[in-house]
Amino acid sequence: MTPTPVNPPSLPAPSGYSHGTLSGNTLHLGGQTALDGRMRIVPGGIVEQFRQAFHNVLTTLRAAGGIPEDLVSITLYLTNIPDYQAHGKEIGKVWRELAGPVYPAMAGIGTTALWQPEAMIEIVGVAVIPDERLIRPQD
Repeated sequence: MTPTPVNPPSLPAPSGYSHGTLSGNTLHLGGQTALDGRMRIVPGGIVEQFRQAFHNVLTTLRAAGGIPEDLVSITLYLTNIPDYQAHGKEIGKVWRELAGPVYPAMAGIGTTALWQPEAMIEIVGVAVIPDERLIRPQD
């Protein structure tokens, strides 16, 4: 089966990458930072950036027919782990608001920088979407 790009029109148009790649029932979710529709990183700190980045991940997931419960793995790349930890309860509240109480396997990795200099977080993930909900975007 040929991998199919998943690029929701509500996210910034990708150039040189895809927001997601669907292979069979497995959706690989490309790294999402806190870019808004104007291609700017949202202001306000780690909680707001988490909200926007995770919203972008979920937008791609839903474009392929997925729901948050289909997420099997999430990796967070963080430029400031102590800041993320200090806001963990707020971030958990945002997660539950956007995705409910189910958490997939997760990892948090510290890094010195991300693609956009003002980005504090980048989220990648993997989801497995059941056949009855799977939407295969047209190439």
